Amino acid sequence: MLRVCKFGGSSVAGIDKLQNVANVILQTKEQYDKQYKQNSKTIIVLSAMGGETDGLLQMANNIAKEGKNKNPNKKDLDLLLSTGEMKTCALLSIYLNAIGKKAIAFSASEVKIITSNTHSNAKIQSIQTKRVQKYLDDDYIVIITGFAGVSDDEHKTTTLGRGGSDLSGVALASAFKADICEIYTDVDGIYTADPRVVSKAKMIKEICYDEMLELASAGAKVLQSRSVELAKKCNINIVSRNTFNLNSKGTLITKESNIMEKAIISGVTMDNNQVRVGLYDVIDKPGIAAAIFESLAKEQINVDMIVQTVSTSKLTNLDFTIEAKDMDKTKQVMSQFEQEIGKIDFDGDVSKISIVGVGMKSHTGVACKAFSTMAKADINIRIISTSEIKISMIINRAYAELALNKLHSAYELDSKD
Repeated sequence: MLRVCKFGGSSVAGIDKLQNVANVILQTKEQYDKQYKQNSKTIIVLSAMGGETDGLLQMANNIAKEGKNKNPNKKDLDLLLSTGEMKTCALLSIYLNAIGKKAIAFSASEVKIITSNTHSNAKIQSIQTKRVQKYLDDDYIVIITGFAGVSDDEHKTTTLGRGGSDLSGVALASAFKADICEIYTDVDGIYTADPRVVSKAKMIKEICYDEMLELASAGAKVLQSRSVELAKKCNINIVSRNTFNLNSKGTLITKESNIMEKAIISGVTMDNNQVRVGLYDVIDKPGIAAAIFESLAKEQINVDMIVQTVSTSKLTNLDFTIEAKDMDKTKQVMSQFEQEIGKIDFDGDVSKISIVGVGMKSHTGVACKAFSTMAKADINIRIISTSEIKISMIINRAYAELALNKLHSAYELDSKD
């Protein structure tokens, strides 16, 4: 039996918490040994200590401001940021060996987690298993840095983007054909809503990949969406667990056919990291929308929701949403289209509220309930977007928490405790 365990930044934020992680690893390993009546194998993937990556990034930005370019070189930045994970992995290995356990730490480059050459957002291409497998066969606990890799063409350190350690964990589980990938954080599992906002939110025992993908893309921050995509592609079962509460069994993320009882709605999410971009009196001619969104794509600006108002005149209106971090870049892109657009408006005081559930595919009235609930709460909807298992709405941020609670109750997700 082989498992991959990934521990997030809050789980390793300090020596005492690293020691707790070691105890969790050994305690759960003993449980698996008894359950499967064999010596289980363990691969550990670690993030940097909580706040360390942000601190390194701030230092890099501060020192870069002293020069002409103002922004850190991306290759150097990846090399710098990857040191946070190296630190936690080395310390955990040192501690495990000190208490008499066989452990060894590897960097992603030592393992040869091969990626594309795109710094700060690299894609994993392959993982070499021979070196690590030798230590697994010799009953070592193998510890590997998350978040990073090494480029195939130039052998340079790369990073996988925010939350990339989740992706590292799932990719390693796939490469080694692990029985399960456990993602440890500081919450018990996946909830029907953010429990800090919705007091009656309850933990979900099982959820399918597609629902988890939609929740992650809609604002739920428990798992990185790319890691869920890879888990679905490679059919890797993920369990989201709490490092500090092993009594909780967590949430299983698996394929839809493995789930016996499918809820109509699995959860509701709130994403305040959104900006609505309004383009008014746009010249209504073929190719204008293509030119706008092609220019945004070239700058790697992700566009989420899009609504176009059809006009009987030769002018039209276009609304779309972007992440808040991309607002300045979007303003620069939009300046290229001043001749074709009458007015451009940026509204950062919005929130995206989403309802997710595979049961939407076979039940009617789901959208009607969402809109009537918002109407009863006197909440105006600015943009609506739907997919087979998700409904998203852009509203004024001042009403976001109210909307989340009202919708959570309307779809009977409230805990009865």
